[in-house]
Amino acid sequence: MSDETIYSSLKQLGGATVVPQSPEEAILERVKNPQGDVAYNVRFTAPEFTSLCPMTGQPDFAHLMIDYVPGEWLVESKSLKLFLSSFRNHGAFHEDCTVSIARRLVDFLDPQWLRIGGYWYPRGGIPIDVFYQTGPMPVGVWVPDQGVPPYRGRG
Repeated sequence: MSDETIYSSLKQLGGATVVPQSPEEAILERVKNPQGDVAYNVRFTAPEFTSLCPMTGQPDFAHLMIDYVPGEWLVESKSLKLFLSSFRNHGAFHEDCTVSIARRLVDFLDPQWLRIGGYWYPRGGIPIDVFYQTGPMPVGVWVPDQGVPPYRGRG
């Protein structure tokens, strides 16, 4: 499989882009998994994720960790960054943001497995951490602990 074939459908990578105004407007892109015969974990860490409180409009901040074992597809990382950035103008509770991100990726990629840890900074003095995964962790795939401790003044 040549690079031209794998990457020829990508529209955002290598060009000027604008952050989408909402997650619904964000366009995720994918490429064929050239290592599809091997089960392996891919981890994305977004330590500066931002969304808006739907009630007050104030910013909420989280450290997101996304692990997935690809099937046929890999998510293109620039499109993922733009998708995650689109939440900056999106009003939703922590639980909705975290699970919506996971479900959109699962629907788009059909991975063998996916989990997300949403480690949210305190709002009203209470940190809210949200965890989602599609099923049991795959056997024989090294998936390290996400390594984010319970809230004690994270930073």
